[in-house]
Amino acid sequence: MKALLIATVLLAAACASSDGQDGAASAADVTKTTAVVESVMPTAAPTTAAPTTEVTTTEVTTPSIAAPSTVAAAPPAATVDELLALGRPIVLAHAGGEDEFPHSTAYAYANSVAAGVDMLDLDVQLTADGVLVVHHDSDIDRTTDGTGDVATMTYEQLGTYDNAYWFTAGCVCRDRPDADYVYRGIRTGAVPPPDGATPDDFAIQRFRDIVERWPDVPLNIEIKGNGDPAIAAAEVLAAELTEFDRLDATVVTSFDDAVVDAFAGFAPTVELTPGLALSTAWVLDGTPLPDGMRILQVPPAYEGIEVLTPEMIAASKAAGYLIWVWPNDRKWETADGYQELLDMGMDGLNINYPALGVEAVDAWIAAS
Repeated sequence: MKALLIATVLLAAACASSDGQDGAASAADVTKTTAVVESVMPTAAPTTAAPTTEVTTTEVTTPSIAAPSTVAAAPPAATVDELLALGRPIVLAHAGGEDEFPHSTAYAYANSVAAGVDMLDLDVQLTADGVLVVHHDSDIDRTTDGTGDVATMTYEQLGTYDNAYWFTAGCVCRDRPDADYVYRGIRTGAVPPPDGATPDDFAIQRFRDIVERWPDVPLNIEIKGNGDPAIAAAEVLAAELTEFDRLDATVVTSFDDAVVDAFAGFAPTVELTPGLALSTAWVLDGTPLPDGMRILQVPPAYEGIEVLTPEMIAASKAAGYLIWVWPNDRKWETADGYQELLDMGMDGLNINYPALGVEAVDAWIAAS
């Protein structure tokens, strides 16, 4: 029962950390989490980035927002092995930096790469017509001006929506003044895009378009969902990573260990992060990870249950495991919070403010 409790807590934390609601999971999240735990126990943008929308620019002032750099420095590592050999903590742009830029948009990833992150973090799932897209939620209601489940919509349908519609600095919220929605309308042409960006940069993206646009940046990928739909997505993901020669540049995970196992069957050479059951077994009981797994991705704590205890961190270091932390409480998403996590011994920061994280790692290295 203890293992079930912390597993439920960890997954609920993960759902909450990406919904912009300051780490508070909904009752629906927790109900879904329990069911999952009990069942599994654990470089220019291509023109095909999204179905294009005709732009009719109006007399609207362009929002005062950052434009992606047209010339980004080459990433320090192009493969996972090179990344782990850097000998320093790495910075992952969580969904492109979801508190700073619209979640999972090409615009977010462009700005993150320009900021100098080491790795891009993506969530993937399949549309009704079998297209692998980069999107966190099972539906599009939270982030776009539309509604509906990803699995029941075609890619062409998804691509017409404004994936920055509800974004505000710091959260995806619906109760802010209109002026706070600084990216709203760029996708549909109601507002001109920032310099260097296009309306397509604010659409739901195909996975292959992100890979093609940033061919040298390593990827941390979570396969969303569980069961047959997630396994189908795992198969398409493996095929596209093979097609684009990115097998050695990618870390793949899922909360469902069965999905991780299925992906391993499709692409046995790809670096894997353990799912919920295996991570829980290590955190609670010290059960070693399967051979070949060397990266843990965990939150610091949730509802009073501390995950990153000194004992857990020490044991992970002794076992040769790396810890990539994804903060599930906004208190960590500050310069001081990042510094504290680095002082605790974190090997990776999967964070919402990419540029701030890069600065924090640089400062930590300088002070070491």
